[in-house]
Amino acid sequence: MTDVVVVDYGMGNLRSVEQALRKVSPDTEIAVSDDANVVANAGRVVFPGQGAMPDCMRELEARGLRNAVLEAARSKPFLGICIGLQMLFEHSAEGDVAGLGILRGDVLRFASGQHDAQGNKLKVPHMGWNRVRHDDHALWNGIDQDARFYFVHSYYVQPQDASLVQATSDYPQPFVCAVARDNLFAVQFHPEKSQAAGLKLLQNFMQWNP
Repeated sequence: MTDVVVVDYGMGNLRSVEQALRKVSPDTEIAVSDDANVVANAGRVVFPGQGAMPDCMRELEARGLRNAVLEAARSKPFLGICIGLQMLFEHSAEGDVAGLGILRGDVLRFASGQHDAQGNKLKVPHMGWNRVRHDDHALWNGIDQDARFYFVHSYYVQPQDASLVQATSDYPQPFVCAVARDNLFAVQFHPEKSQAAGLKLLQNFMQWNP
């Protein structure tokens, strides 16, 4: 059994995630795999993603990984990143496509033509460093309130169940950027690109025993 598997469905920033995990946990066996059996037998699963939601869902299905990801999200420490967060929900406005439906709610696009408090027009996609306000959870241990994380996204999740929300950020209105339930934790930002705060979150995940 591999300690940690990063799910490879052809759409993620996999090597950066793998390298960040190796940095925070050098003695852990870490694999990047597109094999459903390897995912099913992993101790922990990381589910990253980049690109368009319809492409991600199609590739996940085509590679026969859907059931392995569903089971991992139910049964073992599971970390979703970026699209790996959005795919957990029921429906995305991006391509009008169904997600995995593990969590109830939708994925919505940022409205265009919005401005920040200084009157600057905000671009979509939202790209860059943003402050994150977080709740109390083991994966936030040692991470300051309002720590900055790196985002690249045009869409955000809107959970039906407010108890899922673990963190928010602003663009310009508040949006959900982390959710958690039982053994599952997922973030909109990229911890592997977020320097010390991101590495700390990944280290916390590697030590997490939900």
